Amino acid sequence: MITQTAVSYYGMGSVETAARDFAEMREHGCSTVILAVTEFDFDFWRPNIPLIVDAAHKSGLRVLLDPWGIGKYFGGEQVSLFLQNNVENRQVSALTGEKLPYACFNTNSFRDYFRRICLTLAAEAGADGFFWDEPHYAFPKSYASITGGAGEDWTCRCPVCMKKFHDYYGYEMPRVMNDDVKSFRRREALFILSDTSRLIKELNPGLEITCCVHATLNGYYVSEHRGYDDWDAVAACPWFDVFSTTIINWELPRAFFEQITRRTVEVARKHHKLSERWLMGYYRQPADFRQVDEVVDLYRGLGVDRLAAWTYRGGFGSVLAAPDALRLWDAIGGNYKRVLNQ
Repeated sequence: MITQTAVSYYGMGSVETAARDFAEMREHGCSTVILAVTEFDFDFWRPNIPLIVDAAHKSGLRVLLDPWGIGKYFGGEQVSLFLQNNVENRQVSALTGEKLPYACFNTNSFRDYFRRICLTLAAEAGADGFFWDEPHYAFPKSYASITGGAGEDWTCRCPVCMKKFHDYYGYEMPRVMNDDVKSFRRREALFILSDTSRLIKELNPGLEITCCVHATLNGYYVSEHRGYDDWDAVAACPWFDVFSTTIINWELPRAFFEQITRRTVEVARKHHKLSERWLMGYYRQPADFRQVDEVVDLYRGLGVDRLAAWTYRGGFGSVLAAPDALRLWDAIGGNYKRVLNQ
């Protein structure tokens, strides 16, 4: 049974505009808004954030805060002030040694920065929880490997990661990924979110935490080792309440939607978490809009607890807008109202 329908939202500049948008979300069957809070929003629009949260609550929406694009460690197109101001705290390619435009979240510098933002928002904003949005190591792409990856290069092999690895395993971190590197990356990747979530819960136990990971099959051809590919380890984290997996392009086969969804629900239930699946509400749209209905029915039939869509109004007016953005938004909204009323 679907108990929550969410949509993401970028607007932080005007409380009055946000309030009107929230009313439209309610008309489209949304029960929750996921506020995409960027580093610039935190630095510049911070006084507005509690007011926008309050406006959403007055509209009848729950509010989750999404640290969108922070350090480019999370998903999102936004630029990162951390990367601008900390050029040495970047993820490093294992094979080339190149510094990449992604913060290394194993550095104390970024961990302190991220915790400060989240704990400040937890104390000030009055939201209902947080949404960890596609956390990941950078993945330098090259030609796909028949044995699984999207290439042989990986991150992060910066001085901090190399020292942590040597201290733990007693030898130099290799340039070619092995099982020790995979375990190390997963353990360190989970720490920053687990530790920050723990601190948030200590501040306010009522705040809900959703962790959303990439929807890969984690097997032959498609295991990209982004650091969160061990779904059981992620879902087992005691500080997470909801286990979520990301958007699937409408053009992919139904079997992929079904397999990802079955695994998502199974892993969530195994660890006594709620499950969440996403709808692509930007950039791409189905060739036949009836596919939106079919995918929603598939999710519901397989036992998904929550639905979410990125983003409000199909990204209308942005470079990532769907070709018929408002029609896609209406199709998602119609399904939201349908599942909540049944």
